[in-house]
Amino acid sequence: MIMIRQAVANDLCEILEIYNDAILNTTAIYTYNVQTLEERTLWFNKKNEDGIPVLVFEDNNKVIGFATYGPFRAWPAYKYTIEHSVYVHNGYKRRGIGTELVKEIIRIADERKFATLVAGIDAFNHTSLKMHEKLGFEYSGTIKNAGFKFGKWLDLAFYQLNLSGPENPIDG
Repeated sequence: MIMIRQAVANDLCEILEIYNDAILNTTAIYTYNVQTLEERTLWFNKKNEDGIPVLVFEDNNKVIGFATYGPFRAWPAYKYTIEHSVYVHNGYKRRGIGTELVKEIIRIADERKFATLVAGIDAFNHTSLKMHEKLGFEYSGTIKNAGFKFGKWLDLAFYQLNLSGPENPIDG
């Protein structure tokens, strides 16, 4: 059975496996060191504490993808803008799993009255770039040489999706 659902603590080992594979083998995450289960548990608990969804894509009781979002920037005036992340198990890519997870993130973000959803994508990740464009994200710019990994400079492309936002946004 295939489903997208809110992650639970028992999913963390599979989430960690997907995340660490992305750290070690891709430029989707601009970091070098894998995370421990303890670090991922702290991350998960903080997301739950803050009311931020961590979604998993499950196929036959196996987590094969996950997605979440978080604040775009720490300053209060950015409160209506969030940045999402989505990761799919290496053995299940190009099957529409990332697309379905991002669609659900969009639905939740829109329901929660955020105004802008941001995606920071390695500029050479053409699959992710195309997926976001198909979902209505617009190119916003590229930071060249934003990171250095695997012996090369990495460019970070930003895409954004405008959502309905709050009816009466407020300062503070």
